[in-house]
Amino acid sequence: MSSDVPLLSMRGITKRFSAVEALVDVDLDVHAHEVVALVGDNGAGKSTLARMISGVLAPDAGLIAIDGEQVTIPTPTAARALGIATVFQDLALCENLDVTSNLFLGRELRAGAARDDGTMERMARQVLRDLNSRIPSVRSPLSSLSKGQRQSVAIARTLIGSPRIVVLDEPTAALSVAQTAEVLVHIERLRDLGLGVVLISHNMTDVRAVSDRIVVLRHGRNNGMFDAAHVSQEAVLAAITGATRAEVAEGPLSMLLR
Repeated sequence: MSSDVPLLSMRGITKRFSAVEALVDVDLDVHAHEVVALVGDNGAGKSTLARMISGVLAPDAGLIAIDGEQVTIPTPTAARALGIATVFQDLALCENLDVTSNLFLGRELRAGAARDDGTMERMARQVLRDLNSRIPSVRSPLSSLSKGQRQSVAIARTLIGSPRIVVLDEPTAALSVAQTAEVLVHIERLRDLGLGVVLISHNMTDVRAVSDRIVVLRHGRNNGMFDAAHVSQEAVLAAITGATRAEVAEGPLSMLLR
């Protein structure tokens, strides 16, 4: 599943906002062909860490390496140049454009002075095939698509530019069961294509369905790293909440396990 050298390695990452310590000495590794779920309660630091990977925020301390080589990621453009693509919760899609135009927004291909619509449409179809997407046509306007299909477009857009690392921030939030299932298939396809995936999610069912490892943040610190195939849900919830496994299994949090 993974090589010895992580595709992405973060060590001792610390970030402060005035007197608030959002992250303290956090470590994270992601290998190729691996989905790493980043979980934790609200305010645990998940989105802050994602924004550092994507170049939106810079750490106050710590090291980031790609393929074992130390890097800095000062901007989202720098992140893309390093092969990092991110889908935040707002998706940043344009309702008045079709699927192809959304996939290539800001990165349109040209043949001379004109847009190369034919090449972009062919590439769009290939990307959607790679993801096993059910979007009916690359010419479909975004406004005609369901929430799940829009999430599919956002994930497909990450493949334009051949990234190596994809960060997904709550990709199944507010989706139906059927739409969630389709998005989870896309995440598995990203792994099958050889990418390293960071999945931020509150949904433990989704996390258990597609992740290889689970990394827990609590109050901005590492509070557990687990093999998703073998860890119990009680153990993960205990790491998220700070409760014991017995308290999770017997108390109100047991409702989350059902």
